[in-house]
Amino acid sequence: MMADDSARPATRGTWRARWPRPGLAAARPALAGGAGPLPGDGLGMGLALRGKATARPPRATARPGPGGGPPGRAPRPRPARRSPLAALARLRERARRAWDRPLTAYYLILGGSVLITVLGLVMVYSASQIKALQSGLAPSFFFRKQLLAAVIGGLLMLAAVRLPIRAHRALAYPLLAVSVFLMCLVQVPGIGVAVNGNQNWISVGGPFQLQPSEFGKLALVLWGADLLARKHDKNLLGQWKHLLVPLVPAAFVLLGLIMLGGDMGTAIILTAVLFGLLWLAGAPTRLFVGVLGAAAVVGLVLIKTSANRMSRLACIGATDPGANDQCWQAVHGIYALANGGWFGSGLGASMEKWGELPEPHTDFIFAITGEELGLAGTLSVLALFAALGYAGIRVAGRTEDPFVRYAAGGVTTWITAQAVVNIGAVLGLLPIAGVPLPLFSYGGSALLPTMFAIGLLIAFARAEPGARAALAMRQPGVRWKTMRRRVKKRPSGER
Repeated sequence: MMADDSARPATRGTWRARWPRPGLAAARPALAGGAGPLPGDGLGMGLALRGKATARPPRATARPGPGGGPPGRAPRPRPARRSPLAALARLRERARRAWDRPLTAYYLILGGSVLITVLGLVMVYSASQIKALQSGLAPSFFFRKQLLAAVIGGLLMLAAVRLPIRAHRALAYPLLAVSVFLMCLVQVPGIGVAVNGNQNWISVGGPFQLQPSEFGKLALVLWGADLLARKHDKNLLGQWKHLLVPLVPAAFVLLGLIMLGGDMGTAIILTAVLFGLLWLAGAPTRLFVGVLGAAAVVGLVLIKTSANRMSRLACIGATDPGANDQCWQAVHGIYALANGGWFGSGLGASMEKWGELPEPHTDFIFAITGEELGLAGTLSVLALFAALGYAGIRVAGRTEDPFVRYAAGGVTTWITAQAVVNIGAVLGLLPIAGVPLPLFSYGGSALLPTMFAIGLLIAFARAEPGARAALAMRQPGVRWKTMRRRVKKRPSGER
């Protein structure tokens, strides 16, 4: 049966009548701030408690504005300012982490040497055009020869990278013997060729000439490193006779052959390489003091007995060419740097290369670089050489192989010392020694052994345990996601 609809209002009314709400009217004034619910009214008390529980907390009293004006908002707390010292420390920490990566030295040596060589090719082309035209040659004559030498040097560098360390050690004695033989041929009449008063060249046909003393630097590095490494393995370097013999006598033979041709600049670089090897072998300081004193006396005698060397020594810091224009080259090198300003006169727009500055594409190419590329260009070249030297020091300092340590230190000493001597002469801080800027100046005889030496440094940097592990992970089909796990590449279309 269906319920009668008339019973619903009666039922609702009966429910309301059975459960009266007398305290509701009294609770409302209490919630509004009145005296509160009546005693015994449970529902009113519950509503009052609910009202207290859901009531919003009172807002903070606004502070008066400045000058007693209307109240404003409360000031927000300002973030703490970072001190410059903290920012500098954070930057140094990031640089330290980047430097500690296993492939940092590898990338610095490879990238720095390639950039120096490429920039050197550009500057050789720019600096040698007028010289070539004055000699009746094509404007790109010297550039094409330098480019050919760079290609051959690149192949030598690649071969040095791929050869194992034992193969480099096996090359030491044959390379030394060949270098000594060629340096003896330089003094044979009809075979040796004199350039700018120094007889240190051999004609190999056509416009190509060879300077054996440049290969003598590489020979001394490899042979000296192998010799010291073998004595290190036998714990003989603590004795003076094993430390000095036969390394120092062999170096003196090379120095004597070089000085017979009158090339004192190359002799200075070879002496620096010898000192670098002795320093890495742990020679005491008093030995260096004595040897440096003896070398200074011998150098002074050689300078005093040569009018050309005396004139070069007198041109240090010169600002005037002099009565007989004996300081013409040194002064015009300073002029070229001064004309460059901050950003240079533009590539190819040098004025000093128009017959004013002698040897603009060889010994003084750094001056032309400063004139055309300005201070920014010269600082970039200095930064590249500094990175290259720093990376070489890292390779020599982190290895456990004594041959790698001596060879890397010898190559780094060779390149940095030659760069310092060349740039110092251009800046007027050192006498003009006639040595080229490594990897930068024109000259295939200097470029070939230097690029092979750079290949040695790259091979040593790749041989570090961390670098070897990092390079082993770079296999086809493998991609690094983190430093701890490898994720294989998925073929296209796979999910």
